[in-house]
Amino acid sequence: MQSFLPSVPKPLDVAKYDPFLAPCEVIDCGHTAVQERAALLAHGRDGDEDIAKACFEWVRDEIQHSSDLERGPVTCKASEVLLHGTGFCFAKSHLLAALLRANGVPAGLSYQRLGGARQSFVLHGLNAVHLPRIGWYRMDARGNKAGIDAQFTPPRERLAWVGKDEGEINSNKIWATPMTEVVTLLRTCSTWRDVCANLPDTTDI
Repeated sequence: MQSFLPSVPKPLDVAKYDPFLAPCEVIDCGHTAVQERAALLAHGRDGDEDIAKACFEWVRDEIQHSSDLERGPVTCKASEVLLHGTGFCFAKSHLLAALLRANGVPAGLSYQRLGGARQSFVLHGLNAVHLPRIGWYRMDARGNKAGIDAQFTPPRERLAWVGKDEGEINSNKIWATPMTEVVTLLRTCSTWRDVCANLPDTTDI
């Protein structure tokens, strides 16, 4: 499992960012349907930042969050999320990373540990994208609702949650491939209720 600390190299060192452009089993950016959607989202856009905004807003708004809508199936791979139009935060981050990579925009995964006094601690999944003028920028496409207003406003982050209460972790690591705990969760749970009841917790992010 790879994890990387963010940096702001200019110009972009392509070889260094290869892991954030490459497909993997879950971020299957070479899948035909992912490639087609990525091309549609990039059409007429001007540069990586414009493409990233379009991909982010489409996944945020058009892919339903499984627990918000209380629906399945439980998806994991980017192409599965695209096919079924639903996914948990982790799965939506897999699709967003795949769409960006399909467009040649370096993209990775990031995680927060959330909960604190409100509830038990759980992991939350989001994304980081490399933008030419600022470097790595985090964004959260889990889907907006009452009390959540995540936006694409670089260089200022507007995430779904801040993650600064006692015990919470707002990690600055960027992962090229999903955490094993996340993939296992999504692969072994059969319903959206199962996922909600078994959300993982770790401080190793």
